[in-house]
Order: sequence, then C-alpha cells, then structure tokens
Amino acid sequence: MATIEEALEIERLERDIFRGASTKTQLPRTFGGQVAGQALVSAVRTVEPRFQVHSLHGYFLRPGNPSEPTVYLVDRIRDGRSFCTRRVTGVQDGAAIFTMSASFHVGDEGPTHQDEMPAVLPPKGLSDAKTSMDPERLWAMREWEHWDIRPVPQDAVTQRPGVVSPQQVWFRYRHPLPDDPLFHVCTLAYMSDMTLLGSSKVTHPDEPTQNASLDHAMWFLRPFRTDEWLLYDQSSPSAGFGRALTSGKIFDGEGRLVAAVVQEGLIRTPRTS
Repeated sequence: MATIEEALEIERLERDIFRGASTKTQLPRTFGGQVAGQALVSAVRTVEPRFQVHSLHGYFLRPGNPSEPTVYLVDRIRDGRSFCTRRVTGVQDGAAIFTMSASFHVGDEGPTHQDEMPAVLPPKGLSDAKTSMDPERLWAMREWEHWDIRPVPQDAVTQRPGVVSPQQVWFRYRHPLPDDPLFHVCTLAYMSDMTLLGSSKVTHPDEPTQNASLDHAMWFLRPFRTDEWLLYDQSSPSAGFGRALTSGKIFDGEGRLVAAVVQEGLIRTPRTS
C-alpha cells in the first residue's frame, strides 16, 4: 500500500490548482483522511513558510473514486500579517467531493495551559494489528501497513463520569519522516480520520450501521512528530437521527496536548429498500 509520502503527493497544475495522486487501496471509496491531507498540502503550497496551520474545517460532500486523481482548487480568502485563510475544493469528474477551510498563523506569545493526558496503558505491550486475529484489524493492517496502530483494550480504557463512549488508540508512522513540521501536520490530518468514528460504536458494538465521515474539524496546538507515539483519546458525546458526534484529543508521549479533533459521522441503520 501507499506510503504517506505517496498518499499526500500533489502536482501543481496552475498557481492555485493542484492534482492529488490516486493510490492503491482496498477501500471502495477514497479514504477521507487522504482527501483532507491532500487538500491541506494544496493550501500549504499557497502560503508563505512563516505561516503554520492552526486549524481546518472540512466537509465530505460525495464519496470519491479511489482509482481517479482528485483536483484541488485553492481560493486565497485572506492574507494578513498574523493570519491567512484558504478555502480548498476537491473535485472529481466535475463535481465537488470535499471542501475545506484552513487557517494559518505566524504564532504569538500569550498564556499557556492544557488538559492533562489521561492515565493510560503505554503502547509498549499492546498488540498491533499484525499480531491480531481480528479480521477487521487485519484488514486495516493491510490498508495502513505503514502505520503502527495499537488500540487500548476496552476494559482498560480510562473511564470518566458522564463519558458514555470512550476509546483510546496509540499510533505512529513506522518509518522516519522529514523534519518539516508542516509535513507532520498534513500527516496527522490524514491519520485523524482513522478510528475516530469507531468511538461512536463502543456502546453499540453489535448493531449494524452504515458509516461515513460527514464533516471534520482540527486544531493544531503544539509541535509534534507523527513518527513518534501519539495517543488519540476519543469519545462520542452523542448519537441520534443516523448521525454521531465524535471528538478526540491527541497527546504526544510526554503528555503534551498537540491537537484536538471533532467529527460528525453517519451511523444510520442500513436501509432495506
């Protein structure tokens, strides 16, 4: 399967028009994280290096065809002294499949605080998909073979009062990656769509549902590396009407809160007609 460098590869066609590579996959539709990651790479290519991504907000509009490349159209919404904003539309066959707004910031000085990382089993000693006998995890391992993904067993997940659907996952990229911080941000955007919607099924493990990401928002809070261990602390605060709200905090191995994610996804009962 594709490396992250291949999955995020884009070609500049015009000043603000890019084409993302299609990659080998088992999925029937383009992986949402790949579309988001390629869209973010396209936006990054249109800003000055002194600006760093601090947030993105995206909507998955149509399922993408994984055998076709996606073209990304970038609109330069604003260029300021401290912030700049880009809007990106991903297009296949003349139709928009994804739209995203991304905001960039030069960085300033100000107060600092963060939530504490929950007490959690360390990744060492947890099994990865390679050693699992679960067919679903083995399938995921084939699709994302370059990622080391280690879910915390559900009976060991940190339990907090009032949190009804918690899930915790350690992950890292298996191979050394470039030092460019923006590459790690785009890599995390790719990874952040993986496993998060699954937190909505923690309390409904045997209920059949049709699942898909609908929208996705991220905030990048501190520097990090995606080729080092990161904890994805997830929960699903609400589900109903065929949709589920999910959220995640991403911590590095030293307990620093490096990113936050919120996503709404489709988890509707399969239609019979």
